[in-house]
Amino acid sequence: MSEAAAGDGVAAAEGAGRGAPQGEPVDRLEAHRTELTGYCYRMLGSAFEAEDAVQETMVRAWRSYDRFEGRASLRSWLYRIATNVCLDLLKGSRRRARPMDLASPSSVDSPIGTGLPETTWIGPVPDQRVLASAGDPAETAVARESIRLAFISALQRLAPRQRAVLILREVLSWSASEVAELLGSSVASVNSALQRARATLAASGDHAADAAPPPLDDAQQALLRRYVDAFERFDMDALTAVLHEDSTLSMPPYALWLHGRADILKWLRGPGEGCAGSHLVPVRANGRPAFGQYRADGLPWAIQVIETAGGRVTALQSFLDTERLFPLFGLPLRYGGDGVSSASAS
Repeated sequence: MSEAAAGDGVAAAEGAGRGAPQGEPVDRLEAHRTELTGYCYRMLGSAFEAEDAVQETMVRAWRSYDRFEGRASLRSWLYRIATNVCLDLLKGSRRRARPMDLASPSSVDSPIGTGLPETTWIGPVPDQRVLASAGDPAETAVARESIRLAFISALQRLAPRQRAVLILREVLSWSASEVAELLGSSVASVNSALQRARATLAASGDHAADAAPPPLDDAQQALLRRYVDAFERFDMDALTAVLHEDSTLSMPPYALWLHGRADILKWLRGPGEGCAGSHLVPVRANGRPAFGQYRADGLPWAIQVIETAGGRVTALQSFLDTERLFPLFGLPLRYGGDGVSSASAS
């Protein structure tokens, strides 16, 4: 849903009873939409659930706006509402995951199986939906790291209130007293929840504060160009040169995933041979380079989210729910050649 459509959604929800919202209050609420979507995405692990949660937050805020007394900041008040919406949504739900969180790697000969329900998986999110376009470079780097798919997966291991505490304290840099007020809790309780959350994340081996990579430099840009060229030509020798020996390939909604360059290339030569002739269109997802993959017939096949390290591609994370994901990323449902460039991501 676009921001314009989301704004229309608030109007539609309220129009029947109290008149459509308009003017300064809506502008003030909408100014927080991007950061709230990022917060809800970290909480829920789904871009679509996050946008629904923010829409509900905006509706609740509009309904209560005339009772907002300004004793807290508008931002804090909106985060309180968004937190309650997310906690309600998480009641009784199973945690979302990546394929590698659920099982050991598959062999190339393993049947691909039946796709699992969307609610099983952590999904990708466009950077522009959840990251501010400008800000302090250090804060931007932390924000970008905190939407990595691996970190979102680690967050899902936390109990919902612990998840909220860790995001507010360590990603958004709220004080313990601010978080305690938001949750209607004590500072001691918040600190205890944060300590338990940190221990769980340490056991998972992932943390947003771990050395954040710099923005794409010339070497990384060159690597991406080589990857796009190799994939579009379906040149296995060239792909061998860009894939890390321990790279992984995953394809939600299927649980099957592969570990190791040799198995990935064997897969592409066999079950994945339908990817020959693909076009890759650059986007940005989860703080990483990503591509919309169109097959040779021009139809969408996947959103690829790429991880790199040490001058090699370390993960190809392909999400196959194209009917919903391509519109989310602003991509058409058919490759348009000159109208959709296949240049490298920036």
